[in-house]
Parts: sequence; structure tokens; C-alpha cells
Amino acid sequence: MFEPTIKDIAKICGVGVSTVSRAINNHPDINPETKQKILNAIQEYGYIPNNSARNLKRVDAKAIAVLVKGISNPFFTNMIKVVEGECKKRHYAMELSHIEADENEVDVALKVVKEKRLRGIIFLGGLFSHSEEKLKMLTVPFVFSTAGSIPENISKDCYSSIGVDDRKESARMVDYLIGLGHKKIAIVVAEATEESIGRLRLEGYVDALQAHGIAVNTNLICQTDNAIGHFSMSNGYLTTKALLERGEEFTALYAVADALAIGAARALYEAGYKIPGDISLAGYDGIDMVNYMCPSLTTMRQPIEDMAKDTTKLLFDIISGKKQHQHIKYDAELVVQESTRKR
Repeated sequence: MFEPTIKDIAKICGVGVSTVSRAINNHPDINPETKQKILNAIQEYGYIPNNSARNLKRVDAKAIAVLVKGISNPFFTNMIKVVEGECKKRHYAMELSHIEADENEVDVALKVVKEKRLRGIIFLGGLFSHSEEKLKMLTVPFVFSTAGSIPENISKDCYSSIGVDDRKESARMVDYLIGLGHKKIAIVVAEATEESIGRLRLEGYVDALQAHGIAVNTNLICQTDNAIGHFSMSNGYLTTKALLERGEEFTALYAVADALAIGAARALYEAGYKIPGDISLAGYDGIDMVNYMCPSLTTMRQPIEDMAKDTTKLLFDIISGKKQHQHIKYDAELVVQESTRKR
């Protein structure tokens, strides 16, 4: 793969390196036609300016990047806060970047690594659909935290991962609802594409229904709108409204993220339903705000602080050479609160 340097761009354009530098930095002392020619070459050949020289004043240039996919999900707020605190303890800077739903995490990481002086990367959220060849292009250690499942053909020596077993824990939540006597259980699911967290939680929902001999009613599976934040409260609200408009009867609603459940609660309230009197409502993640809902939300709580601390520690251990890649799984905790009841 050809990765041009500033000298390559200068040679392609038939100018000196200093002229290319002036074009990049929007210096007024350059012919407009020459500047445009250089900028066109930069775009065509994919040249990424190396900002390392500009960053030399940063203490030992010690920094890691945290790339977040799904930043509209409040679940990541506490994780980012803990990671930042762990970085400060080690006198590292944390570079936070939001990745759009349609962006490729690794492509963004490759660009960030080249633009900034990084020692490592933490990927938060998103889905895993990258090839081993692509991952090996990253020249710094990295950890996938709370990401989807990893394809079997990717060597576990190639990456680190931290998270819960989303499929298993999702099935536990639906098992709990079935145990309360609910058989018509609707689900609000986000980003149910291959290898995603949403897909894993949907599969857990299906697993639990089938294990209890309950037929899967596709009319009770409602997917969020791709045009807005997948795991946002507004998407939970709009998706639940769409579910209610279908007119399909259900006695329990399971949202695959607490933020979606908060939005769903508003939609149910506006439609005249009482929680849990008419419909039991459950979420997943265990974010703080669900404890202050009225009624408080039954949820599958992930060990957010432990995962954030262990993610950061593992990355720094790999950076220092103390450890090789590892794969850590946690158990979630079923937290029963006021939003669910026996049927």
C-alpha cells in the first residue's frame, strides 16, 4: 500500500517540500494555482500530514486515543471518565474521537495514529467486521472494549478484547421476563447488523424465547431508525411509537440499551400505558440515570467501572511489554427494580 510522504507530493507536483508545506498550512506566499495542484495531489494520493513535530512540546508525547462509536449512548460517559482518570494517573493524555455509524473504526484509527503521536488505542462500542490483514496495519497496541463478537477467522493474538457476553446476558433478561409470566415480549433493538452488539442481544432474545417454546413474532421485533443515534433516547422513543402503531399486543418490552428504554418509557406514557401495571419495561447496561426514573428501570447492569479500568490497564501493560493480548469476559448483574412485575 503506497503511503506518500511530503517529499513524494513535492516530486509529483514538481515543487519543493517547503512549497508543499506552505500549501498545507494555508500560507499566503504561494501561487493559488500551485496551491490547488498540491491540494489535489494530496487528496488523490491520500497523503496525511504528520503532525508529530507540532506535538513535541507535549510531555514525552505520551497519549492514547479513545475512539467511540455510539457516543449518543450515555453508557459510554462513565467509561470515558474512568479511562481519562486512569490516563492521568500515568501522566498520559487522552485523545477522544467520535466515529460516525457509517465510518470504519480501523480506517479512522490508521489516520489518527499517523496524525498524532500515539502509544495506543481503545475502541469503545461499534461492531467488529475487520480483517486480520487490516488490523495488522495498526502500528500501536489496541484494545476492543464493549465491541461486538469477533469473527472466528481472526487470530486472538492479533487483538485484545474486553466485555460481557451480550448474547448470554440478553437471554438472561428475557428468561427473567418469561419467568414473570410474560410470553408476548417486544424488543427494541439497535444496529442489528452482523457482529454488532445489537445483533448479539437480539440473538439472546430469540434464544430465550425458543428455549421456552415461545414462537418468535417478528412483529414484536422493532429496529431503531438508522438516521439518528442508534442507542439514543430519541430513537427509543420513536421506535416504540412505531411499535405501538403496529397494534400488536405485548405485555413486556425489552430495550437492548437503557437509553432506548428511557425513550420507550416516554412513548408508553404518552400512549396511556402504565409501567409496570400495563406493560413491564426492561433495559440493558445499568447506567446511573435509570435508578432515578419513575418507576426505576429493571436492567442488566454491566460492570462499567471495572471494564474501563481493566481496559486501560491492559492497554498500558501491552504498551510497556508486561503482557500480550488478552480476552476478558465479565458477568453482568440482573438488577430488578420497579418497572417489571408478574403477569
